[in-house]
Amino acid sequence: MRLVIARCQVDYVGRLTAHLPMARRLLMIKADGSVLVHSDGGSYKPLNWMSPPCWLEERDSESVEPAKLWVVTNKAGEELRITLAEIEHDSEHDLGIDPGLVKDGVEAHLQELLAEHIETLGAGYSLIRREYMTAIGPVDILCRDSTGATVAVEIKRRGEIDGVEQLTRYLELLNRDPLLAPVTGVFAAQQIKPQARTLATDRGIRCVTLDYDALRGTESDEFRLF
Repeated sequence: MRLVIARCQVDYVGRLTAHLPMARRLLMIKADGSVLVHSDGGSYKPLNWMSPPCWLEERDSESVEPAKLWVVTNKAGEELRITLAEIEHDSEHDLGIDPGLVKDGVEAHLQELLAEHIETLGAGYSLIRREYMTAIGPVDILCRDSTGATVAVEIKRRGEIDGVEQLTRYLELLNRDPLLAPVTGVFAAQQIKPQARTLATDRGIRCVTLDYDALRGTESDEFRLF
């Protein structure tokens, strides 16, 4: 990543036109080719930018001496023209490969929370174990309902048809074990797509929508005014 702090003027020429008058700004040139123009305000959003694929060409400016002109062009022929009157800082940094965002509420955490609060599935439920191994992989949670019958639980952050198919395969194997059979299934997720719910219901699998905040013992204030 290249970071440049400079007094600059920015003009966007394309389907729309936009102009930023001369001022002190931060310019970011990322490894993926994107170019972003930031001020010291306005939160995270850049004042203007060009998304990849795009190409940066540095020229001598004809309008402001001894300024430099950056012309960033995308495949549509649009241009981000940055006139740099004075450069105060110019540095490059290798950030390496980013591992990506680890989101709060991923499947592993949901599994842990549901195991701790297994009665979320119903009164009288009890945990047998998490990650119950089968010949084709581990079942997220194996538990018993209030009658003592075995229940296999597959947990997803977003419930789709693939998850139902996965649970179906686990149930076929588990029901071959006379010590566990009969085994029923629960498909649990924060969001369950209608197609997945329909398939699960057709196969006798119960669907449960998980409230992540409730499992953590907190109450969501996302839509609260006060």
